[in-house]
Amino acid sequence: MRQRFVLLALLSAAALSAAPPGYHVIRKIHLGGEGFWDYLTADSEARRLYVSHGTHVMVVDLDTDKVVGDIPDTQGVHGIAVAADLHRGFVSDGRTNDVTIFDLKTLSVIGKVPAGTNPDSIVYDPASKRVFAFNGRSSSATVIDAAAGTVLSAIPLAGKPEYTTADGAGKVYVNLEDKSQVVEIDSLKMAVTNTWPLAPCEGPSGMGIDAAHHRLFIGCHNRMMVVVDASSGKVLATPPIGPGVDGNGFDPGGGYGFSANGGDGTLTVVGETAPGKFEVVESATTQRGARTMAVDLKTHNVYLPTAEFGPPPEATAENPRPRPTVVKDSFTLVVVGR
Repeated sequence: MRQRFVLLALLSAAALSAAPPGYHVIRKIHLGGEGFWDYLTADSEARRLYVSHGTHVMVVDLDTDKVVGDIPDTQGVHGIAVAADLHRGFVSDGRTNDVTIFDLKTLSVIGKVPAGTNPDSIVYDPASKRVFAFNGRSSSATVIDAAAGTVLSAIPLAGKPEYTTADGAGKVYVNLEDKSQVVEIDSLKMAVTNTWPLAPCEGPSGMGIDAAHHRLFIGCHNRMMVVVDASSGKVLATPPIGPGVDGNGFDPGGGYGFSANGGDGTLTVVGETAPGKFEVVESATTQRGARTMAVDLKTHNVYLPTAEFGPPPEATAENPRPRPTVVKDSFTLVVVGR
């Protein structure tokens, strides 16, 4: 009888571990306004979500879903970095080639500092208390003293930087989209320490990090996620994802990596199903265009911005593949949870 009970318990545990986590759209938050968007950043401790929206940053309360503030004049905004210990935030302004510094409490702008050409992704490294803004067109990283608000260095890169993340212990990672590589930077030395190939990944875009276990979750334009050992650069797994990825993330509470796939409106959920084995455990439906994402570490919900789309304008020699038009006032946050 006891052996039978143990067997049933083992079978039940196996069934539970094999069950999908159950991610689905739990609500949508209408934000409105006009223009395109890029990255968003969740400050789970302060309960704020910073959402890029063309020429400004919208600030959403994570508990009430209400817009509680706005950071204006961030032309061509791409990303937002939060330095909670310094009470400052940093916005990469791609169109004006600078970084806006703002006060986290009042949301008032403190000043602007110059960056390279088209600063895109941006991250705060608490180990060095420095901000790293990655410049897409000048293939470099602008390093900013977060407390002083001054530029310390410009780190040259061997390709076009895309998304970045930091491990909190002095390492900053960034994808080189055109080279299908990931670069490791020592934040204290302000120098590249490793460059690793990501094959078979092509066109790496978003990146999430499991800092505790030294894993990177990188979305690739050839419809795969590469799970990378952040200590050695070794590619550990290549689970499939949907098309149009631009944002990835990781939730340490659930242990899942995510890929936001704007091409087909899905969120790919990847889990470690056995030691060292990473597989797709679920694909949740989101909404077309939901290509970037942020995770609220308190609720474990995933936030994905998107909008309704109209037909694209006519192609021209200068713009042979124009974006589709965004329907006015349709900007929305899709919230996915369990």
